[in-house]
Amino acid sequence: MKNEDQTPYHSSKIWEVSLVSLVSVAQKMKEYYQLAEDCAILDIGCAKGFLLHDFKELMPNCTIAGIDVSEYAIENAMPSVKSYLKVANAERLPYPDKSFDLVISINSIHNLSLEPLKAALKEVERVSRGHSYITVDAWRNEMERENLYKWVLTAETMMHVDDWKKLFKEVGYTGDYWWFIAD
Repeated sequence: MKNEDQTPYHSSKIWEVSLVSLVSVAQKMKEYYQLAEDCAILDIGCAKGFLLHDFKELMPNCTIAGIDVSEYAIENAMPSVKSYLKVANAERLPYPDKSFDLVISINSIHNLSLEPLKAALKEVERVSRGHSYITVDAWRNEMERENLYKWVLTAETMMHVDDWKKLFKEVGYTGDYWWFIAD
């Protein structure tokens, strides 16, 4: 989805569901990206694999993969997806070019400092076959910036939405994105 100046973005409608179950999020992503039943999906910052589990439930023939820097998360992942997950970092994804129909990173990639984050965005582009979706911490005004800095625990890179857009353009990230805004 692109806006009038061709800057990619993504509708928040994906998140207009109860987060008690992410099945609805997986379903909306499947529909929006027109994912085939045998698609390949990578989740960067997958934690214990909950969203990948939901994709696999929705599309049993899809290929899933997830990475996280947390050994604890991978060791304690959902049994249904644990074998598809590995400890790795986003700056050097352990996959060949154009391996995935959809690459997602939900509230994870902003946990990197700026230079590793740039490398990670380039890696998303490298392993994606054209569809990617990330969410990052951002603000639109001073009040939101102050709220974000009070609330955020792990994010290393937080910026004004316009600065994120500039960064995406600078590194060649062409996928969809959305903001977490503490308003």
